Amino acid sequence: MTEIDIPNDWNPRVHQKPFFQAMDTGTKRACMVWHRRAGKDSSVLNFTAKEMFKRVGNYWHLFPKQRQARKAIWNGIDGDGRKILKQVFPEVIRDRTDGTEMMIELKNNATWQLCGSDNYDSLVGSNPVGVVFSEWSLCDPNAWDYIRPMLLENGGWAIFIYTSRGKNHGYNTYNMAKKSDKWFCELLTVNDTKRIDGSPVITPEMIQSERDEGMSEEMIQQEYYCSFDAQIPGAIYAEELRQAYNDNRIKTIPIDPSLPLNTAWDLGHRDSTSIWYWQAVHGEIRLVGYYENNLKSLSHYIQEVKKFALKTGTDVELGRHLGPHDCEAMRLGQTETVQQQCRAAGIKMTRTERPLTKQMGIEAVRKIWYKLWIDDVRAEVGLAGLSEYQYEWDDKKKIYRDQPLHDWASHPSDALQTLALGWNENMVGAKRPAKPVVAKVNFNVF
Repeated sequence: MTEIDIPNDWNPRVHQKPFFQAMDTGTKRACMVWHRRAGKDSSVLNFTAKEMFKRVGNYWHLFPKQRQARKAIWNGIDGDGRKILKQVFPEVIRDRTDGTEMMIELKNNATWQLCGSDNYDSLVGSNPVGVVFSEWSLCDPNAWDYIRPMLLENGGWAIFIYTSRGKNHGYNTYNMAKKSDKWFCELLTVNDTKRIDGSPVITPEMIQSERDEGMSEEMIQQEYYCSFDAQIPGAIYAEELRQAYNDNRIKTIPIDPSLPLNTAWDLGHRDSTSIWYWQAVHGEIRLVGYYENNLKSLSHYIQEVKKFALKTGTDVELGRHLGPHDCEAMRLGQTETVQQQCRAAGIKMTRTERPLTKQMGIEAVRKIWYKLWIDDVRAEVGLAGLSEYQYEWDDKKKIYRDQPLHDWASHPSDALQTLALGWNENMVGAKRPAKPVVAKVNFNVF
């Protein structure tokens, strides 16, 4: 009988051992903010291989996009010139390898699959017992909300590995995890990691070489020192978000029961439908919540709006509902338009004009940005999207295009553009007038 050690032909570096020790003693959640080239994927892949022999089940390794997963892992080669997956899953332990689905089945029936968070809804129902989110700060955060209930039910584990990417959902995950005694949480810069022989993984000379070759200081701080304050390259609202944080306009925003609860929509079917909840008062636009989903009927979103109003625990009234330019034409499989369906359900949706260009929509948001206050809990996913919204990169010309990248981050951004395009100063809220005091008045005579 052939014997083999798992992990196969791999030994952890000193800085990788605490992760293994935590998970081997029963920890079910891990957040690893490690610098570039610190061995994040290598660590979790070899951990997963070991887990697949301890518990038979389905294991997923998610990248932001499926094509990234194929390039980085399925076709990837490690620092020693070996095919990554041949080291992690040697042929002797495999029963089947499916290159189309990027799936490996072991001889004990456990399966491992590479996936993309951009297609997370197609994964639901497969019941994984272990999930890795690689480059979590770039993944669609909705993927975790879909997968979380499955792991909760079956006692599975989840690992989030990434470098910092501004103050988006990765930043929130790290801050939450470091406060929890149920999570393994670690942030490692180039000052914290060494090879097995004790030499640095990344030397100061290597970093200086990056500077000399044109890498910006902010990119160096992000990639090698895991700074959450570094500006995301190509981020459209980077300066606006930085100013909002400096002004303390991103925090818990209470819902005022004396003001109407308004909404702003971006419509989709296979793409997400996104909704911002907002209130206007004294020149401020308070983004008090955010919701998105896909492959749902319009009635689902209408009910979500009404449920959100009820969840406030107050008698808050529904106010203005701003829809995109196509709400008067889009039908979502029904005979009536979205606008007609909403109005029939008591959601009086108003159509906003379509900007002539995407850049005009972005500028409309910038014009109202100084008015925005954003709830960082109820609108966490929407806020993450605004942080991650960025211009497309032209790899041939090595410049950013004028066109924004269309991915998960574009949905909350497009819904906010609906609000900006429909905003006017007449929407500024005011407190409901207090009821007049009815009393008998007597006049003193002096």
